[in-house]
Amino acid sequence: MTLSGLDIAIVLAYLAGIFVLAQWVSREKAGHTKDAKDYFLASKSLPWWAIGASLIAANISAEQIIGMSGSGYAIGLAIASYEWMAAATLLIVGKWFLPVFLRNGIYTMPQFLEQRYGTRIRTLMAVFWLGLYVFVNVTSILWLGAIAVSQVTGMDQMLAVVLIGVFALLYQLYGGLKAVALTDIVQVSLLVLGGLLVAGLTLNELGEGAGVVAGFHKLWAAQPGHFEMILDKDNPFYKDLPGLSVLIGGMWIMNISYWGFNQYIIQRALAAKDIGEAQKGVLFAAFLKLLMPVIVVLPGIAAVMLAPGLDKPDQAYPTMMRLLPTGILGLVFAALVAAIVASLASKINSVATIFTLDFYAKGKRQHSEATLVRVGRIAAVVTVVLGILAAKPLLGSFDQAFQYIQEYTGFFTPGIVVIFMLGLFWKRANEAGALAAAIGSFALSIVLKLAWPALPFIDRVGLVFLLALALAVVVSLATPHAPEKDVIRTDDVEYRTGTSFNIGAVAVLGILAALYTLFW
Repeated sequence: MTLSGLDIAIVLAYLAGIFVLAQWVSREKAGHTKDAKDYFLASKSLPWWAIGASLIAANISAEQIIGMSGSGYAIGLAIASYEWMAAATLLIVGKWFLPVFLRNGIYTMPQFLEQRYGTRIRTLMAVFWLGLYVFVNVTSILWLGAIAVSQVTGMDQMLAVVLIGVFALLYQLYGGLKAVALTDIVQVSLLVLGGLLVAGLTLNELGEGAGVVAGFHKLWAAQPGHFEMILDKDNPFYKDLPGLSVLIGGMWIMNISYWGFNQYIIQRALAAKDIGEAQKGVLFAAFLKLLMPVIVVLPGIAAVMLAPGLDKPDQAYPTMMRLLPTGILGLVFAALVAAIVASLASKINSVATIFTLDFYAKGKRQHSEATLVRVGRIAAVVTVVLGILAAKPLLGSFDQAFQYIQEYTGFFTPGIVVIFMLGLFWKRANEAGALAAAIGSFALSIVLKLAWPALPFIDRVGLVFLLALALAVVVSLATPHAPEKDVIRTDDVEYRTGTSFNIGAVAVLGILAALYTLFW
C-alpha cells in the first residue's frame, strides 16, 4: 500500500490546516497575556459541542483504532463493551460528579484530593498519574500510531514515532487546552467520516457488489462467534472479557475511573462555561461512543475474512485501509492521524497541567502567570521526549496493546474509584483511609494476580475494588476524623438535570439495551 500524490496532498493539507486553526483559535485579544486559566482550562469558556468532541478526541486514538480493531480481529464485538458501557458511564459523570467538581472550582484531580483529604494523597496520586500518562498513555499512542503510519507510508516506525510526537507537541504548545479543544470538532468529524468509510468499504467488499448491509449479514453468518457480546467460559478470550462480569463487575470500575476521575478526560468538562454546558457536552460524547464500535471494531472483525492469518491482530486496521481507493485513502489516513494527534495533544497538555499546578505551583515561592505557562510548555516538551524514548521498549513486544493498557491500569483503578467515590459522597472518609485504598489497591492487585492467575483481570478489578472499599472504610473509622482538611462543599450542590439531558440519557440507555439484546 502506497500513498498517491493526491493522498499525500490531502494529508499535508490536513496537517497544515489543523495547525493553523489551532494557533488561530487560541490567539489572545490585544493587550491580554495568556495566563494559567487560559492555558490549562481554555479560559473556562468551552461550549458543549467542543466539550463532547474533545472528550472523544482525547479518548479515541491509536490505542482505540489500532488496538481495538486488533482486539476485534482476535476477540470480536465483545471488546465493544468498553465503548458502549462508557456511554452509560458518561451519564453518571454528568449527573453526579461534574456538579461537585464545578461547584468547587476544581482545575485538576489531585487538587480535588488535597481539598477533600490533604496534601499527601494529592502528591501520591499526582505522581501516579504523571507516570501513567507518560509511560502508558503517551507511549501507546506514539507506538500504535506509528504502526499505522509506517504500514501506510512505508516510513521507518521510529521515525514515525518522532514525527507524530513533534507535530502533536507543536500543535498545542502555544495555545494549550484551547488549541486542542476548539479544533477537536474538526478532528472528530474527520475521524467519524474516515472510520465510516473504512467500515463501509470493507463491508461492501464482503458483499461482493450487493452492498454494505449484505456484507454485514455475510460477515455475521460466517463469523457468529465474533458477534457475541457475552463470552462463554470455553471462549479462549474469556479471561479478557469474562461473560456477565463485564456488565455487572470490574468494567464499571474501569470506566468510572477513566471517564470520571481521569485528568485528560475530565479536564474538558472542567473548562465548561457552566454546568449545563458540561452536561450537554458529556451527553453528546455518550451518543458518539455508541457509534465508535462501527469505526474501531467492525473493520477488525471484517479483516478475519478479508485478511486471515495476520501476524499480529494490531495489523488488522492498517490492512483494511489497503482496500481504499486513491483520494479516499488520503482522507482516511488523515482521519487516523487526526485521532492520533488530538489524543496525544490532550495527554501532553494534561501532563503539563498536573506537573505545573500540582507540583511547581505548590512550592513555597509565588510564581507569575507567565512563569506557570512557560513551565507548562517545558513540561510538554519533556513529556514528548520521554514518550519517544520509552515507546519501543515498553510496547514493542505486545500483540494486543489495548489489552496491555487495560491490564496495567487495572492495578490502580479500584483504589482511585474508592478514593473519589468516598470523597464525593461520604464525609467521614479521611486521608488515612484514602491512602490505605490507594496503596492497598496496588498491593492487593499484585497479590491476587500472583496467587490467582486464572482470575480474569476484570473480575480482579471488581474484587480489589470491594476489598479496597472495605479497607478505606475501616481505616477511616479507626482513625481520627479531620473535618478541617475537607473544604469541598457538597451541601449546596444541585444534582437535578435539565429536560434535554434526561431525554438524551433515556435514549442512550434504550439504544444500549437494544444493542445488548441483539448481540447477546
